[in-house]
Amino acid sequence: MSSTSNFEVRPATVRDAKAIAEIHVSASQAAFKALFPGEKAPAMAVDKSQAYWCDAIEFSEPQVFVALDAGQVVGFVGFDRSRDKGTPSTTGEIWAIFAATSHWGRGVGLALWDAAREGLLEEGCTKVTVWIPLGNERALHFHDLAGFKREMTSIKTVPVGAVKVEEIRLKRDLN
Repeated sequence: MSSTSNFEVRPATVRDAKAIAEIHVSASQAAFKALFPGEKAPAMAVDKSQAYWCDAIEFSEPQVFVALDAGQVVGFVGFDRSRDKGTPSTTGEIWAIFAATSHWGRGVGLALWDAAREGLLEEGCTKVTVWIPLGNERALHFHDLAGFKREMTSIKTVPVGAVKVEEIRLKRDLN
């Protein structure tokens, strides 16, 4: 993946929380509908998501960056140390990475990934992981192109609303 981008990426501010929440909810629902056609997407409240991201931004857990297109937030990434038990402190994790559906395939994810990678390197991380639903071909393809490798023994089942989703951990070196 090349790192040419027309998007400005900067640390998020509390004022960005509503836009982040709106992207989080709409992109999650679009991805869910692609994974489970005909299933009802679980209800996600923008205000609940906004409260979560507001706290995350305020307390830097995780660190949150936004991508801007003509001054408008069009994507975000949350990253920090890995939350997986037993991982070394030098392992980071992409907690969330989302682009507005209107900007899918336009390089927002790459710009956000580049910023997260730099941030994790500054924190002393040497590896990074991310959890992706197995059926989310768009996200799996993106991370494959970014150099992540699937850890086949990591597959776990998590509830998403009334549906059970299999997730897989992907990992890559940051060097």
